[in-house]
Amino acid sequence: MRIKTVFATLLVLSYAAALPLDAQTATSGAKSRIESGFATDRLARIDQLLQKYVDENQIAGAVALVIRDGRVVYERAFGWADKEAGRRMTTDAIFRIASQSKALTSTSILMLVEEGKIALDDPVSRFIPQFAHTTVATRSDTGRVIVPAKRPITIHDLLTHTAGISYGTDPVVAPLYKEKGLGPAAGYGWYTADKNEPICTTMERLATLPFVSQPGEAWVYGYNTDVLGCVVERASGIPFDQFIRTRITEPLGMKDTFFFMPPEKRQRLAAVYRADSTGHVHRAQNGPLGQGDYVEGPRRSFSGGAGLLSTARDYSRLLQMLLNDGELDGVRLLSPKTVDVMTHNQVGNLFNGDQGQGFGLAFATVNRVGADGLASVGSWAWGGAYGSMYRVDPKEHLVMAFMIQQFGPGVGAAQKFPTLVYQALVEPSK
Repeated sequence: MRIKTVFATLLVLSYAAALPLDAQTATSGAKSRIESGFATDRLARIDQLLQKYVDENQIAGAVALVIRDGRVVYERAFGWADKEAGRRMTTDAIFRIASQSKALTSTSILMLVEEGKIALDDPVSRFIPQFAHTTVATRSDTGRVIVPAKRPITIHDLLTHTAGISYGTDPVVAPLYKEKGLGPAAGYGWYTADKNEPICTTMERLATLPFVSQPGEAWVYGYNTDVLGCVVERASGIPFDQFIRTRITEPLGMKDTFFFMPPEKRQRLAAVYRADSTGHVHRAQNGPLGQGDYVEGPRRSFSGGAGLLSTARDYSRLLQMLLNDGELDGVRLLSPKTVDVMTHNQVGNLFNGDQGQGFGLAFATVNRVGADGLASVGSWAWGGAYGSMYRVDPKEHLVMAFMIQQFGPGVGAAQKFPTLVYQALVEPSK
């Protein structure tokens, strides 16, 4: 299962001014020239593909961004931010980034590791006592069997998604999770924006439920990073949203990244769409499986796994910081050694190892040529339940971000975007 397939699975489960803008983007029909190693006529193929998706009503709108050597070489908005309201998509549109939130939470944890407040092998129960005695559910001939975990879950397990914690939608545990307001009661499991309780309260309740695999034995995608959000709060002594704001987004100049929409910016929030059985999109309903409660919600649950909002430019600043070995514009959040560990495989063959992929402390990794399309060995990536994706290619000094708000087949545009970027890259990085 390739990384792009994982992005599709997420749907089922579910630079600010500092970067120069002087690099020109391609226009269809323009004479071919080279910009930062890209053939501009080939970059124009991105325009053609995404406009076709809009014209055929396969997506409502999207924003695509490509940065190389810290310079924007392509940035375009397509279609509609809110088709029904007649609001066109703009490059500063704000998106629900869902699982792209995980990168900020994992960065937070590793900042605290570097400060000596957390160790990777710490048991989670050091910060959330309810995790001292977790259980695992399996299915047998007589029904569900719940047994004790063989060992404590660690911070490392959560970062690598090897704790055995799912989103609670698995049939063997789904009824139990639903009773506790999780799993099927939370959209596709990951949605908490409507909860009128702190995230630590939710995670304490999660600890009483059975997980679906023994710690360290499988790669299981689920509430791991939400648990880490609570750990950040407990280890740092400040609310999780305040940590994200004061330690990451404000220092990096990420002015449009937050858990809930500031009232004055609500008109920039892109609407969510859903594809029907024919592949055509329609505006999604309100609630967890649609627009969500990011504007009028209770603003109490700060989900480190899926709760943040951002723009393509804002999010690219986080990615550029990591590509720069932990520093951006004189602001250092992490050491180069920490970033090296984050972005290299830490799970052996548990995450598509037989297909040349792995998983680090926050990202899916490419371990051999051809394992994920045209991506270089050493590249890392992830995406979100609303169809967005990102990729960082250290060999090519390249950052890609694709933002969209859609459940369903429109994810195909996100899957094709990296290939169209790579096919336009005709010169090595200088």
